[in-house]
This record gives sequence, structure tokens and C-alpha cells, in this order.
Amino acid sequence: MPDQATMLINPKNTVEIIKKYEFVFQKKYGQNFLIDSHVVEKIIRSAALTKEDCVLEIGPGIGTMTQYLAETARKVIAVEIDNNLIPILSETLKAYDNVTVIHGDILKTDIKKLADEYNEGKPFKVVANLPYYITTPIIMNLFEGKVPVSNITVMVQKEVADRMQAGPGTKDYGALSLAVQYYAEPDIVANVPPNCFLPRPKVGSAVIRLTRHTVCPVRVEEEELLFRIIRASFNQRRKTFVNAVGNTAGIDVSKEEIKNILTEAQLPITVRGEALTLEEFADLSNRLGMYCKNRE
Repeated sequence: MPDQATMLINPKNTVEIIKKYEFVFQKKYGQNFLIDSHVVEKIIRSAALTKEDCVLEIGPGIGTMTQYLAETARKVIAVEIDNNLIPILSETLKAYDNVTVIHGDILKTDIKKLADEYNEGKPFKVVANLPYYITTPIIMNLFEGKVPVSNITVMVQKEVADRMQAGPGTKDYGALSLAVQYYAEPDIVANVPPNCFLPRPKVGSAVIRLTRHTVCPVRVEEEELLFRIIRASFNQRRKTFVNAVGNTAGIDVSKEEIKNILTEAQLPITVRGEALTLEEFADLSNRLGMYCKNRE
């Protein structure tokens, strides 16, 4: 890695850049810049980057982690929503000819087009210090949008990382856990205290790596139905699966039929969604779908 004295990870350099450009942190963008080199190096190692990789960085900020990525990967595409940071990035990244900064909203960015243009259509590795208020939409957009991504290594709120990795029967287990685990293998690789950021957030953070499955761990006939059932189960968490799903608009199966399906699946009719595994949700989704088709 380059000399720490010249890097933005040095808090003194970060403060100087912020003052030079009279940058004002925007609450609406959830901006907290990393100022701990050990954390950044942990993220880089966890992403398993090589000189063959093209990295998609979401929210580069002033370019702190981007500098490390540029030293490690072949190419870095950094998408930044805050227009006030674009001139700062032009300065902090001017020494790197393998970095392309794009001003835009990652939720509205055509990632497949970027992969075609900068990586011959091959999957990106995604690295990001994500704004906490929009973590889940960004991650689910990457998965559900079927964009070319092999793994995602991101800084998120500790509570959200715990939810992504949680299993059945735990307080953190929910729709997010199942959605993430349907698409990827989650692994929390580091817990990060507030003093590693400028300004300090009010909550603890964690680095989580999501390695995309090459083959889906469950067989599902209708993905949309699966996730509708999962959402229904956790929207009314304390209700039984029968009542939670049976009361949900758009799922055209009676409570009696749901009880029959649970019995066929050798599950108790009093079971709650929080006790069901991804495999059991997939099985129930397939059985529910078959009931609907058989009535047509």
C-alpha cells in the first residue's frame, strides 16, 4: 500500500480536504468517511481482490477506500450520488488512471451496461461503505436486478449485518435474512466501532461479505410467490404461518388449504414464519403454487 502520510485514510489529510473544499456533510446521503486504515485493509482482503478484478464501488465519498482499491484491482468504477464530491474525487484520485468516477444514483444506474463497457460483461466485485438509510434497497437491487456481481463486501449498520446472517428462531431472523441467503452466503468479517469514522455515527457498524451463490440453494417454481409468502410471514411476525399468509391479499389460498399444505410438508399447523428455514419456505411456496394451479 502507498505511504500513509499521503493517503486520505490519515485523519489529518481527510480534515484538510474537507476544509479545502468547504465540504458539508449531507444527512440525506448518510455520509460517514472511514479514517481507520486497518478497517479499510480488512475490507480489501475480505473482497479477495486481484489485479484481474474490476471493482464497482458505491459511494466513494472523498476517495479514501478508492485509493486502496485502485492499488489492488485492475479497474475501479466509483458511483457517487453527491455532486459536491465530484471535484474532490478529481483531486484525490488524479494519480490513478485505473479509476472512473460516475456521478449518479446507484439505484438508477445500469450496472450491466457498466460491466459491458468496463469489464467485458464479466461480473464486478462490489465494495462499499454504504449509507445506512438505504443499505437494504441497494443490496436487494444488486441481487434482484440480476446484475453481474460475484461478491459484495460492504460496511453496514451492525444490526443490519446481524439480520442478514441470522438463522431461524433468532430475534434477528426475518425477511431480509431469507432474501440475502437466497442469493448469497453472508459472512460478517469485522465489527467496526463509531470512532473509525468522520463524523462518528451513533451506532456500531460491521463489514459483511456476501458471496453470490453459483447455484441457488433451493428449488423454487415462482420466486415472486416465495418472497410474497416470506414478507407476509414477517409482516405479522407473532401470527402463525396459517393466519399471516391466509390474511394476505394476493395469495389465493384458504386457511384450510394452508393447513393441509403444512400437514403434507410434515410441519405443525401452529408454526410461525420465524421458525421456518429457507428450504421449508421454498417447499411451502412450491406446494402453495401447485394448489393454485390445480384449481385453475
